[in-house]
Amino acid sequence: MVALDQNLKSRLSDIDRQHLYRKRKVLDGPQGVVVSVQGKRLLNFCSNDYLGLANHPDVVAALQKGAAEFGVGSGAAHLVCGHTKAHQGLEEELADFVGFERVLLFSTGYMANIGAISALMGRGDCVFEDKLNHASLLDGGLLSGARFRRYPHNDLLALESRLADVHAQNQLVVTDGVFSMDGDIAPLPQLAEIVDRSGAWLMVDDAHGLGVIGQYGRGVLDHYQMNSSQFDILVGTLGKAFGTFGAFVAGSKELIEFLIQRARPYIYTTAIPPSVVAATRASLKLVIKDTWRRQKLAGLIDHFRTGVERIGLTLMPTLTPIQPILIGESRVALKISEQLQRQGLLVSAIRPPTVPDGSARLRVTFSAAHDMEHVDCLLDALAYTMANPSNGRS
Repeated sequence: MVALDQNLKSRLSDIDRQHLYRKRKVLDGPQGVVVSVQGKRLLNFCSNDYLGLANHPDVVAALQKGAAEFGVGSGAAHLVCGHTKAHQGLEEELADFVGFERVLLFSTGYMANIGAISALMGRGDCVFEDKLNHASLLDGGLLSGARFRRYPHNDLLALESRLADVHAQNQLVVTDGVFSMDGDIAPLPQLAEIVDRSGAWLMVDDAHGLGVIGQYGRGVLDHYQMNSSQFDILVGTLGKAFGTFGAFVAGSKELIEFLIQRARPYIYTTAIPPSVVAATRASLKLVIKDTWRRQKLAGLIDHFRTGVERIGLTLMPTLTPIQPILIGESRVALKISEQLQRQGLLVSAIRPPTVPDGSARLRVTFSAAHDMEHVDCLLDALAYTMANPSNGRS
């Protein structure tokens, strides 16, 4: 035990010296645009609660009612006795929402991605992934046992070349819909054409697009006016725009039946608590009905981008609620984040290995619960911090 602790202490020191040490913030209360962290109120610009539904009264009431009806825990895996009519109802409603034949619920997005890829792919197959895909997608490809090939971010010519060079029994191309750290959207129509010509399968993780993009929140499908026949597998998470917890895989009835039989993270995991599922069914109704939330987000984002350009900071090219300010050095990004927190704002410094070396950033995210006054407060704080030598640039 002593030898292990000494080894880990040395590794932790190395992480700290590189300004990559991560510390958890302990919230005193619910998620929202204003949160309390150890007694201090902070304006929150780092949550993925894009539509402001995590503490919505209708969603909270649905969870409470679900707990009264079904209890707290699901008690077992889906294939034992943990699959309730609430789970079944949500799967059917989500399938109708995204326009696929069927949907399968998973406990987390990480498990959905690993489960789908590892069930479908194995020795003799090949997985192709964008270099900026989420860690869960990359891990899914690596853990599947298939050959694993990455292509430069959104480089369709490179992908086409790699597909032509590899001869495998099955080929799967995997991409984020909205990239979680850059906020940009994958060029899905062109990607789908390339994949279709090659005879490969296409899997899209739209964790950061569903609920946020499109008039009714159907994500990249709406953004590009595509339909479910244009790619094979859609993954969505419920802990972001939906404000609850869990994830799902959408596809054909054959795909879902196969995952039920072979996706280990589905088979060997306790089902999501039915009370949480009941809350998600309420949030889905709000996602569809409250189109004003997406319209408000667009206005907030436009106002922010205009203001940041005046300050002279470098924004990445995205019109999604993910608005990264590129800083470069991890040390500097961390210092700016700390300075903003002293001014009462919560903005995460994202550093390697989450992003490539030399591309540390402030990951600013917006919620429909923010107001223009909140955005102006952030802009003022950024302007002050950039002009103040204590931000770490000196």
